[in-house]
Amino acid sequence: MVARSANAPVTQGVVVAFLGNDRWSVPSLEALATSAYRIAGVFTANPKPAGRGNEPTPTAVAEGARRLGLPLTEVETVRAGPGFEALARTEPDVLAVVAYGELLPNAVLELPTLAPVNLHFSLLPELRGASPVQTALLRGLERTGVTTIVMDQGLDTGSVLQQRVEAILPEDDAGSLGDRLAVLGAEVLVASIDALSSGRITPRPQDDAGATFAPRLGPSDRELDWTAPSSSLVDRIRALSPEPGSQTSFRDVRLKVFRAETVEGAGEPGVLLEVAKDGFVVATGLGALRPLDLAPAGRRRMSGRDFVNGFRPQVGERFG
Repeated sequence: MVARSANAPVTQGVVVAFLGNDRWSVPSLEALATSAYRIAGVFTANPKPAGRGNEPTPTAVAEGARRLGLPLTEVETVRAGPGFEALARTEPDVLAVVAYGELLPNAVLELPTLAPVNLHFSLLPELRGASPVQTALLRGLERTGVTTIVMDQGLDTGSVLQQRVEAILPEDDAGSLGDRLAVLGAEVLVASIDALSSGRITPRPQDDAGATFAPRLGPSDRELDWTAPSSSLVDRIRALSPEPGSQTSFRDVRLKVFRAETVEGAGEPGVLLEVAKDGFVVATGLGALRPLDLAPAGRRRMSGRDFVNGFRPQVGERFG
């Protein structure tokens, strides 16, 4: 990594290589594409089968790079082999990594002459790991944010460049919160590269004692446990919406729940307490829950009102 004096002018002709896969990576790619920096290459995963037809589908970053007319490489990995060789040929000053989902070895991290910079969607060292947006909602946090770091081989352990705080709104789910953080993070990423290239910033080590973790969520995390408090269930529903959706069952039909609210009520967890024209209420371990937006397996999303009209649930029936 090249050290620069605090009074050095902004580096001219800084070359950036970009690594990302997710739709939340795209605002950063767009911001860099309209900045003073030259994007020498965009690297993203190969197309994967998706949708009802199981057709090979490019990543959101691949689609964004093509739309922006940027040089694109779709590759299984940049850790070694053809992907690494293609990345090395870009001779980057900065490696910008946003929602790429792969730990990078020293051989990759040492390619840029300035720094490998990662944008992470939390206030590090809080929520290190693969699901910081979802975990912030799962834990009922009132705020989160974005952080840029100089990457090392650890999991989100690199020295901090810049951070920005963002409030979590009561109506947020993972989709809305992640979209907002992606836009905010794009601004912070460009500002961090500006500061690095001009020598106006000194990365500061993270306080490992304050670290918390956000591991990748699996199928078991999607299941609604009706013995939990209603507020906890709402947080889980928000964290897993719009994808992949929290899950439960009713009359042996699998359901995804995308939006719900807590209401007063008490009864055996998972049992229907109330059915009305505009929706229904289910008892939980503490309080009750009114699902507002849900989808039976293989069917479109519907409101609680539409579910009542279609399934005709009865008080005393059970969910889960």
